[in-house]
Amino acid sequence: MPSPDVQDLSKVEAGLDALDTPSAGRAEPGWRRFVRSVLPPVVALVLLIAVWQMLWAAAFWPEFKLPAPLAVWDEFVEMVETGRIFEVLWTSIHRAVLGFLAAVVIATPLGLLVAKVSVVRRAIGPLLSGLQSLPSVAWVPAAILWFGLNDASIYFVVLLGSVPSIANGLVAGIDQIPPILPRVGQTLGAGRLASARHILLPAALPGYIAGLKQGWAFSWRSLMAAELIAQSPDLGFGLGAYLNEGSNFNDMPTVMAAIFLILLVGIGIDLLVFRPIERAVLRARGLTGALT
Repeated sequence: MPSPDVQDLSKVEAGLDALDTPSAGRAEPGWRRFVRSVLPPVVALVLLIAVWQMLWAAAFWPEFKLPAPLAVWDEFVEMVETGRIFEVLWTSIHRAVLGFLAAVVIATPLGLLVAKVSVVRRAIGPLLSGLQSLPSVAWVPAAILWFGLNDASIYFVVLLGSVPSIANGLVAGIDQIPPILPRVGQTLGAGRLASARHILLPAALPGYIAGLKQGWAFSWRSLMAAELIAQSPDLGFGLGAYLNEGSNFNDMPTVMAAIFLILLVGIGIDLLVFRPIERAVLRARGLTGALT
């Protein structure tokens, strides 16, 4: 029969194992999860439209400044019926996706270098922070002068808007890694590439994903700024050009429709792409309390 000390040690080990085990919690019905996630934004949208309708009915502002919600809806319907909405969305979304993917390819090794090489951090770390705070619209005139009115100038602005955010997010994630993890990798014989792939990136994943989300937001904003200013038949007709068209013709329903489309794309990418990835990472690490 085990001695009391051995039994106590077994209890302590079992308690530690229980602490390390992620808490699964009770399974929530699918309909309840759907209502909990969908109902609040729907209610908020309905309230927003109701307030908008009341302000329009009160006639605090003239029609050309505050159109009725129905007028904006009619603009949406017309765009869908003519098929113009698909051209506008495709032009902007595919540019944003390609620019963001290129930014990920550039910013990931750059973030690893800044995080792990002290000379590189001292040299370009402050520059990355400065570029992140610099409004991307400031790059549009320079990009037009350097590259002309073509896609190169658009992608240049998108890259400068998103690369610093992704790199800084990865640096912040790596800085929060417990020092023992890289040392364990070195002890097991992991080289620089193996350590970056199997230790640094997985351990820094929450910060990296946060940087990717912010990088997407900056790339989308940068693209809209570039499309608003850079106007040419060779550039196609995206959301920024659609917004600018409504402004030029003093067509407020078109302006409002463009704003809502830009907002809808941003929310849709976050909910359909980044939110599932973030939830999967948090669930794998046992951080179920953040999954609300």
